[in-house]
Amino acid sequence: MKKIIKNIFKFFLLLLVAGILFIAWANYSIKNESASFVSYNIKDVPEAKTALLLGTGKTLSNGTPNAYFYNRIKAAADLFKSGKTQYIIVSGDNSTQDYNEPEDMQLALIQQGVPQDRIILDHAGFRTLDSVVRAKDIFGQTKIVIISQKFHNERAVFLAQKNGMEAFGYNAEDVNKYAGLKTNMREYLAKTKVYWDLLFGVEPKFGGEKIIIP
Repeated sequence: MKKIIKNIFKFFLLLLVAGILFIAWANYSIKNESASFVSYNIKDVPEAKTALLLGTGKTLSNGTPNAYFYNRIKAAADLFKSGKTQYIIVSGDNSTQDYNEPEDMQLALIQQGVPQDRIILDHAGFRTLDSVVRAKDIFGQTKIVIISQKFHNERAVFLAQKNGMEAFGYNAEDVNKYAGLKTNMREYLAKTKVYWDLLFGVEPKFGGEKIIIP
């Protein structure tokens, strides 16, 4: 009986080690492959008709302003004003009536001087995968500039390229490393899940009719 328990313990220990190694490899692989396609400098960003702004809530659970949100808004407005892009798809979660990331982003961009008719709303961007793939399948974009923080852009650009898109990431300013500790830890698992999604051909939660961007 002791031998059986010992063998079971060894099996789960090996499984744990394999899992840790896979997480480390997945994160290294995605960061390495996307490294030359993400930048904090607008001068590095190629021209593209459309940018994709990835959503997040404008406030945290405690009601305080979310720095991730406002830094992304500033980056998107700066990019648009530079002339590198003509339209911005704002893609985020609108799963409940009182939570609407796309409309919050739209309003914030308008306040930053981006014309409303240059902002396209995608209310079904529940995950990064959904936002990226829908930009191609629903909005017909095969070349995009993705706007988010660097850690997020690495994953989004990688996903876009694996789905046959030409993608570049413009990095919004990050937040204090301690304030963003939980988000950065969660990102390790999110990057790992990318390979699961690719392996099993996971698709966006919602499809829909195609929307033409002029």
